[in-house]
Amino acid sequence: MVIDFNNIELSLLPNFKGGEGVTKTRIVNDGTNKIMLGTLEPGCTIGYHCHDTSSEIIYILSGLARCLYDNGEETLTPGQAHYCPKGHSHSLINASQTEPLNYFAVVPEQ
Repeated sequence: MVIDFNNIELSLLPNFKGGEGVTKTRIVNDGTNKIMLGTLEPGCTIGYHCHDTSSEIIYILSGLARCLYDNGEETLTPGQAHYCPKGHSHSLINASQTEPLNYFAVVPEQ
């Protein structure tokens, strides 16, 4: 199955999961899995949240990211991925003051 993000409507999610600014994303949701191509502009974040029924994998395409993860913090650059297993908590932060953060994420329900 081909997913063509160019043909998926852009969703604007203000203060997503309690974060700052607007998360821009194109989402495929088949009821079990969410597959997303997203952008966080400078100053934008996805709020800290727990994955009670799912895990999440976030692959950084461009920009500089920070993830708050359980009791720690991680910095990610293009080509790196963050994994949040089921039962754990995290957030995603654009760590750049000038560049957008572009990422690909998969959230499988478990």
